[in-house]
Parts: sequence; structure tokens; C-alpha cells
Amino acid sequence: MRVEPAIPAEVLAAVRAPFDAADAAPVDVPLVQPLNLVLDLVGEALRARLFIVQAEGGPEFCLRPDFTAPVARRHLEGGTASGRYFYQGKAFRSAADHPGRPEEFLQIGLERFEDAEAPMLEAEVETLALAWASAKAGGRGDLSLWLGDAGLFAAFVESLDLAPALASRLVRIVGRPRLLRSELARAGQAAEAAAEGGLADLLADLPSEAASSLLREVWQLAGIAPVGGRGPGEIAERLVRKAEARRAPALTREQAASVAGFLAVEAAPQAAFEAIENLAGPNNGALKAALSGWQDRLGRLLAAGVPSEPLRFAAGLGHAFDYYDGLSFEVRSAALGPERPVAAGGRYDGLLARLGGPERGRAVGCMVRPWRAFAQGEA
Repeated sequence: MRVEPAIPAEVLAAVRAPFDAADAAPVDVPLVQPLNLVLDLVGEALRARLFIVQAEGGPEFCLRPDFTAPVARRHLEGGTASGRYFYQGKAFRSAADHPGRPEEFLQIGLERFEDAEAPMLEAEVETLALAWASAKAGGRGDLSLWLGDAGLFAAFVESLDLAPALASRLVRIVGRPRLLRSELARAGQAAEAAAEGGLADLLADLPSEAASSLLREVWQLAGIAPVGGRGPGEIAERLVRKAEARRAPALTREQAASVAGFLAVEAAPQAAFEAIENLAGPNNGALKAALSGWQDRLGRLLAAGVPSEPLRFAAGLGHAFDYYDGLSFEVRSAALGPERPVAAGGRYDGLLARLGGPERGRAVGCMVRPWRAFAQGEA
């Protein structure tokens, strides 16, 4: 396993200093995480980058690829509505397409949880400013702060007045480039009719419990067992979504061009917001409200000490982990490029419910890679 080099102790201390001042409780989480839970949260596409471990005959686990979900689980186990946690430790992800990159690396970060009534704008701004200050402390002079918003895409799709099934699918797959490209490519086509006897189509016509039961029966008859910790209910749901996607109406070519144009927007924030408004459809009330909220957020961010010059807004900003459902951001180095962010973070309210927590919990966090923040780091 390729291990990230250590950085000088004084540089690490400088990068960590903003976190030490954040009044957060230190937390540690297990190095080994349940594989099925990780895949549920980050998607099957990341499986190839995980280090999977398994005792003979036991369930599959993986080395910790990130801290957000494990820290969120630890918070939920504590039974409190709010909490602020600081972590520092190793994470593990492979980089098969980049054989020289470290697979074991240091992360430091903060996760912040609030109840449903808490105003989150201040928490978002504090988290953004914290990540920026920490990244800058490493000594690089080529940093920029890239902003995004997963919720903004949902508001944009709403403006287009699409069929509900199609709108829902677009929002669900926006973080999965291959599926989104396929959806845009079929623009102008008619929906497919239900296939005769295809398993996915048969399951799509059944209630969820019946679909799960049928899939389990097929496994038993074939003498096979699922792998990767996924049960019949989840696999049936994925097959149903596949069938529904084929049956759903397609985008018109004009709508597909609008969606592609939205995701391509990358500019200084004000210019980006203007471009998004120009691409929107007629039902744009929610989108205008979301963009108005961004004006407030930007003002507070500048007041918190983040300079305006390095700010950029990217409508298609995404992460390897697809649980972000609101504000998202990355601190990038011009030398390292967009594929190797120095820091990243955002809102992930929905993750708490997926982990068994409250439906209306609030969460925001950030992480920094100290070696990438280091002025002489190249990984």
C-alpha cells in the first residue's frame, strides 16, 4: 500500500490550529467499517477503490475510506440532538488510475450536527471559513474556493416542469455521471414499453415486499447467494428503478440542453447565478429563492474573512461521496488540479436519516488533507 509522506510537525500544527480553536470534541472511529453500510452511503461505483477485508465465513468489511459517516453514527449513538466533533486520522482509498498516488493518507476534519430548528447558515459559513483557513495555513499560494449546491439542481429541474418520475430520476442520478450521460443521450426518444418477462419489469409491477420475496425465491432456485452484503430488498429496488427508468418519458432535446448547460456552469458566483437563471424554465420560484439564499451566504462568507477573488461557483460540483444534499465546496490548488482537492465538505442532512437518525436532523462538515495543503506536497 502506498503511504502518504509525513509533513513537518510545525506545518501539521498550523493546518490543525483552526480546528483546535473550533470548540469541538475530539472523536475516534473504528479503522474497519461494515462494507454494506459504506456501499449504501457512497454508491457501488466506489467499491473498486475500497480495501475490503473478511474473516473466513464472516461478513465483509473495508478499511475506513472517510470519516463523515462513522462520526455521524457515533453522534447518533450518543443520543444528543447537537454536537461538534474533531477528528484526525488515516483514511484508505485506492487510486487505480493514478498508480503514484497514496492509498493511505491523513485527514483532519470537523462534523457538526444540529436539531431541525437550528439555523444552519451560520454553521455553513463557519465550516467553510474553517476549511479555508486550515488549507491556507499549509503555505500554498495557489488556492481557490469552489462552491456548489446539490439542492440547487433539484430547484432547477423543478423549473423545467418535467414529468414527476423523470424529475425524480434526474435528481437521483445527478451525482452518477454514467447514468446521467445515458439519460441526456436518450433525449427526444419515446419511453420503452414494459419488457415481456424481464426480471426487472416483473419486479417493477409488484409491491416492494413481494418483489423482495420473489427475488429471494429466484436465488434459492438458482442456488446462488448475494455478495457485498446487499439483501434482496435493496437489489430488488435497484432492479425496479432500472425498469422504471426505461419506462419513464425522456427529456426533450431542449430540456436536455438546459440540464447539460446548468451542469457546465463554472464562473465567479454572480456570473454563475445569472447563467443559471437564464437556463431555467418557467416554474422558477424555488430556484430564485435558492439563489437569493446564496446571496446572503456569500455576504456572510466574505465577512468571515474569505476573500472574493478565489471564489468560484460550479453547478456540477460533486464528490466521491454522494451523500451531500445541499451546500458543497472544495478548496483547490492550481498545481494539484480539481481531482486532488486540498479540502472539501458540505451539508448532508439526509445521511442522518439513512443511518437511522431523525428525519429532520441537520449536519455540515469538512475535511482537509494536510499533505496537499503543505506547500511542498505533491500527492
